[in-house]
Amino acid sequence: MTEPLDPGAERHILLVGIDPALVDFSAIPNLDTDGVRLSRAEIDAALESLGFSVRRCVLDFDTTTEAELESTLTAGDFDCVMIGAGVRAVPENLLLFERVINIVHRLAPKAVISFNSRPGDTVEAARRSLAAMPA
Repeated sequence: MTEPLDPGAERHILLVGIDPALVDFSAIPNLDTDGVRLSRAEIDAALESLGFSVRRCVLDFDTTTEAELESTLTAGDFDCVMIGAGVRAVPENLLLFERVINIVHRLAPKAVISFNSRPGDTVEAARRSLAAMPA
């Protein structure tokens, strides 16, 4: 179990994902468009109840994807950037994943980068990653 975070420290987390309507879920077992959409509000509420400030950046595959992520990252100071499975687990999205990682590295160099394995472990993944963050 991950150690609790300092309750007095406000942490800002950015959740980066692809619009679920555009994800090929055949590469991600036990996930589908509806399940991902329904879990978003629950995840945000759970993170906020732990004191996180939550922001989402929903990507698509058009030419504005990189600009959208860059704009989101420059508009805030994030402690953690979590990159969803739709970006990194679908083999066809490898080049997008690579671009996302490089943009995050360039524009949020102090943020920890976090990965969940499914929507249901997003909160634990954020806690784990932030607990490992240097003081």
